[in-house]
Amino acid sequence: MTRLDRAEALRLLGSVSLGRIVFTERALPAVRPVNHVMDGGDIIVRLHDGASLAAIVAPTNASGVVVAYEADVIDPVSHLGWSVVVTGYARRVTDEGLLARYAEQLIPWAACPPMNGALRIRPDLVTGARLTV
Repeated sequence: MTRLDRAEALRLLGSVSLGRIVFTERALPAVRPVNHVMDGGDIIVRLHDGASLAAIVAPTNASGVVVAYEADVIDPVSHLGWSVVVTGYARRVTDEGLLARYAEQLIPWAACPPMNGALRIRPDLVTGARLTV
């Protein structure tokens, strides 16, 4: 296993559209698979009514909440690939222009209510590893 530097870890994160967000729900850790896009160095995740994620960040909470985000590509046979974990603050996106742009980019993989919001995760701690022979 070799460590990835921040730039390479974020580049790899941007090469996939699916990851897992880790957050606190009723004082317990919760994990949800979500799709994402990168906007600069930030991770953007879609929100919709009824989702657990929609409740974690109130629009008035300017400081945001701490979350972790993980994505990987690991071959199930060879076990080679990479994994990236980001920890940072998630804040609700409020700019209507950005929300419209993200709605076009964040196409869900399963039937769900229309996107009505987005989270911006600003990476503070970025760790990654390449799994090699």
